[in-house]
Amino acid sequence: MKIAVHGKSTGPEAQGCISDIIEYLQSDGIDLSISEEYRKDLSEKDFNIHSLKTFRKGQSLSEFDFVLSLGGDGTILDTITYTGESETPIVGINLGRLGFLATIPRNEIKQALDKLIAGTYDIESRSLIHVDSNQDLFEPFNFGLNELTIVKKETSSMIVVHAYVDGDYLNSYWADGLIVSTPTGSTGYSLSCGGPLIHPSLKNFIITPVCPHNLNVRPIILSDRSEITFEIEGRSRQVMVSLDSRSHSVDDTVEITVKREEFEAKLVRFPETRYFDTLRQKLNWGLDARN
Repeated sequence: MKIAVHGKSTGPEAQGCISDIIEYLQSDGIDLSISEEYRKDLSEKDFNIHSLKTFRKGQSLSEFDFVLSLGGDGTILDTITYTGESETPIVGINLGRLGFLATIPRNEIKQALDKLIAGTYDIESRSLIHVDSNQDLFEPFNFGLNELTIVKKETSSMIVVHAYVDGDYLNSYWADGLIVSTPTGSTGYSLSCGGPLIHPSLKNFIITPVCPHNLNVRPIILSDRSEITFEIEGRSRQVMVSLDSRSHSVDDTVEITVKREEFEAKLVRFPETRYFDTLRQKLNWGLDARN
């Protein structure tokens, strides 16, 4: 079995887990490789990883059976830019905090790795958002799992985002910004702005305004087979455009088109991990604060 490993900088409390994971897999005869970016980070913390082979962003990972993502949900978003078209299944190990996507906690890592090696797992397919623009934003990794966000850069005035769906005019949003979310991203920024929760198996986009000036403007759910185009105007000519955790400052001449990516992200799930259980645990659904 061949496994790739990627992660982001973690605090001292997680470093012991990282060493244990690498040693545990190597002792089981797993062929391990580590991303160049993560190897550099761990080398600075005196990890003994010099014997591991490396891979880089943009390299096909089709030769690997799995990619371990060590960190939190943000690390998984970054890991997807590595897997890309290869659709190599991602195993999310939560060394961070919330963990909607990275669902394996620290105290269950070895049990999860044993199940992975034994083949006791399922693979979920998650749709991705694809972004094109007249300014080549995010190329060549112009896809993401959660959302595209357009927000004002200055605090003094709102922006206007004109939205079109398959060429038909939808609305002009007078707001601090606009979010286009996938079902997976519906538990993120869109949720905090009043957007609905969408089960990740569905094939939709959610358009959610950020602090709209017109209070009767509400989120709308569209088919992800739609092509959504945005034009921007405002007193300030600069806006911030973000795709998952990556951001660019652009001027108001930018034109952005969003559609569903042709490939998907594959996430490894174990039988005891269920989507609705995760929602209840992470969002404290049904929690009675009086008890």
